[in-house]
Amino acid sequence: MSTFLSVPPPGLTGPTRCLVVDDDAMVRQTLRRVLQSQDMEVLDAPDGERALAILERDGTIPLVLTDVYMPGMDGLTLVREIRARYPDTAILVITGVADVATAVESFQLGALDYLSKPVLMDEVRQRVQNALDKRRLMLENRWLQEDQQGRLERQLQVLMRRNEEMFLGQIQMAVRMLEAKDGYTLGHSRRVSFYSVRIAEELGIGGSDLDQIRLGGELHDIGKIGTRDAVLNKPGTLTREEFDEVKQHVIDGEEMLEPLRVDHPSVLEIVRWHHEHLDGSGFPDGLVGTAIPLPARIVSAADAFDAMTTDRAYRPPRTPREANAELDRCAGNQFDGEVIAAFHRAFPDVTRLPRE
Repeated sequence: MSTFLSVPPPGLTGPTRCLVVDDDAMVRQTLRRVLQSQDMEVLDAPDGERALAILERDGTIPLVLTDVYMPGMDGLTLVREIRARYPDTAILVITGVADVATAVESFQLGALDYLSKPVLMDEVRQRVQNALDKRRLMLENRWLQEDQQGRLERQLQVLMRRNEEMFLGQIQMAVRMLEAKDGYTLGHSRRVSFYSVRIAEELGIGGSDLDQIRLGGELHDIGKIGTRDAVLNKPGTLTREEFDEVKQHVIDGEEMLEPLRVDHPSVLEIVRWHHEHLDGSGFPDGLVGTAIPLPARIVSAADAFDAMTTDRAYRPPRTPREANAELDRCAGNQFDGEVIAAFHRAFPDVTRLPRE
């Protein structure tokens, strides 16, 4: 618990209780042993209905681990019910290894984290501890809002910083989940971030502005988490409707990152406008020239270079020389000429791909 709190917030004292919900008795028994080794009092239920009955009987339980696919009430419905009735309960969802869509939906419903089957004991311990830490921060935050006004501003700053760090951690995990959906783009966000930082440094950008470009490059495609796999991985030409769905990712991404707007405005500019073109032919807003913020112009070039030089479902990769030539050809209409020149200064060898 944070040392600056004079008394513990309600709900943080006494032994930690946990509820395990799974229709597989062996899974319940295994999780019971792991959680008990962490000095937790463990209850269990074979389905969602009986889990809610336990919660109705006992009130708020700090932590619930629930499987997704169970007879009767499934795990996602249980998450929705718990969040509505017992908002102080931390929830971990247990999914199949490749069930990315279910994990994303569980986050949207209010789960704090997820575990993939088959569960690994060390991972269970770590995820459980992380979930309890997040719950503790949430309760501390609420407690501080009711505390004396004289201490409130300083303490809230600490919690806001922690909450932002947790939010960024979840978003970065979502980026990894997005790239796991499409083997062709594995590592794309990391490379775009690297290229963008090197370009920005050549343009004399540093400090917090450089940090925002680094983060914006990493998160520029986060909105694609909602794009259908069939569209992302389509080997042929997209239909107009499919291309419209792809274009929506810049708007969805900006909305997802809204909590960062005050402290990281350039990140949201990058996410929304990295597909704008200098001649106004880009999307979503058809911005022209310097109306496109410089960070977005930088990431646009970095994104295009990496897309051209990596294998995609719809075409093989171009060579670094060919990709550099295409950047030059499009400088002045699609890309900022000064940004392209900075790219060439940062990566002068056109015979091979830049390396971090």
